[in-house]
Amino acid sequence: MTKAEVLQLKMTATRVRMGVIEATHSAKSGHPGGSLSAADVLTYLYFKVLNVDTENPQDPTRDRFVLSKGHAAPALYSVLAERGFFPVQDLTTLRHDGSYLEGHPNMNTVPGVDMSTGSLGQGVSAACGMALAARLQGAGVNVYTLLGDGELNEGECWEAFMLASHYKLDNLCIMVDVNNLQIDGATGDVMSTEPLDQKMDAFGFNTIVCNGNSMTELEQAFVLFERAHGSGKPTCFLLHTTKGLGVSYMENAVDWHGKGPNDDEYDKAMAELRQTYDLLEKEAQR
Repeated sequence: MTKAEVLQLKMTATRVRMGVIEATHSAKSGHPGGSLSAADVLTYLYFKVLNVDTENPQDPTRDRFVLSKGHAAPALYSVLAERGFFPVQDLTTLRHDGSYLEGHPNMNTVPGVDMSTGSLGQGVSAACGMALAARLQGAGVNVYTLLGDGELNEGECWEAFMLASHYKLDNLCIMVDVNNLQIDGATGDVMSTEPLDQKMDAFGFNTIVCNGNSMTELEQAFVLFERAHGSGKPTCFLLHTTKGLGVSYMENAVDWHGKGPNDDEYDKAMAELRQTYDLLEKEAQR
C-alpha cells in the first residue's frame, strides 16, 4: 500500500470508531472497548479484502464474514454503514425499541450481516460450516471470522478449530482480537489461553501474529492468508490490539467492556477522535 492508502484506511477506521461512540452513547449501553480494538481489522477487511456488493448483500458468490464476538456489534454496524450497506445516521438507533440494529448482529434484519451471533463460540463454528460448504461447492469463496481472546474460554471454539484443520479449510481465516481483557478482567487472570501461537500451530493452522491496529501489518497478514490457499491449512491471525483504542480513558480499561458513555464521556471521546481524524486528514493533504 502507498502512504496515501494507509492514511485513507486510518481515516476510515477513525470514522468507524466515531460510529461506535455515537451508537453506544445513544443506546446508553453496548460494548465499546472490544469494538474500538477491532475497528482497524474490520476496516481493512471491508475496504480492501472482502468480495461483497452493497447493492446485492445476498450475492451467493460473495465472501462471508462472521463476527463471532457478537457483542462487538457496534464496530460491525459502523463499518457496514461506512461501506454503504445502510445509512450512517441509523447507528444512533442501536438497541432502541423497534430498531433493526439489535445489541448483537441479526442476519435477518441487518444488510451485510452473514450470521446472527452472540453466544460465544457459535460464530466460529458457523464460519467453519460456511467454509466447508463453499469448498464442497467449489465456489471460490473465502470465509473470515473474528473472535475475542476471552471467547477462547469456550470449548466450542477449540472443537471448531479441530474441524477446520481436519477438513483442510484453507479458505477459512480465523482472526482473534488479542486485547488481553474480557468482562471479568485480564484474560491471563480469568483463564489464560497462552501460548496461543503454539496452540494454533498444534491444531494445524497457518498461524500469523501481528499488530491488529497496524494497517501495514494487516496487509501483510492477509497476503499470507492468500498464499496459504492450496496448502490444506486454515489460517489464524493473532491480532495484538489495544482495547478501547482511540479514546484515552477507554484504552486498556476493563470497565469499558460493556457500557455506553454518558454525555460528558461522549463529548471527550468524540473530541479526541475528531482531533485524530483532522491530523490524519492534514497529513493526507500534504
